[in-house]
Amino acid sequence: MIDYEILPARPEQAAAVLEFWRAAAEGTSISDDPDGVRILIERDPGALLLAVDGDRILGTVIAGFDGWRCHLYRLAVDPRMRRRGIGSALLTAAHRRFDSFGGRRADAMVLEHNETGQSAWKAAGYRREDQWRRWVKPLGRAS
Repeated sequence: MIDYEILPARPEQAAAVLEFWRAAAEGTSISDDPDGVRILIERDPGALLLAVDGDRILGTVIAGFDGWRCHLYRLAVDPRMRRRGIGSALLTAAHRRFDSFGGRRADAMVLEHNETGQSAWKAAGYRREDQWRRWVKPLGRAS
């Protein structure tokens, strides 16, 4: 049994979160830099949830609520710690957060080639909606 707790990320943890994602998450985002992570944490202090054992990050999930929809991103667990319930615990914490806001449905971003991620989301009761496609446009300094 591993001892850990789930806590909201703090701005000073931005670099550690990015390092963790490089090792444990699939893909990268336009916001994968210290400013991007800090902006998320400062804008919505409870959105980035960490499973931690002391200072060691074991897992993450971003549970964002925009007032209309509940969005999940960056569910990642240290590859050495997978299949121990950490991902499920992070999702439970995210769902509780959404429930507190009156959220009605959560959606998750999953890369097409990420079969491990797709299996995890399916096991958590999520289903793919093939009728939707993501459309993006970089803004501001990113364009």
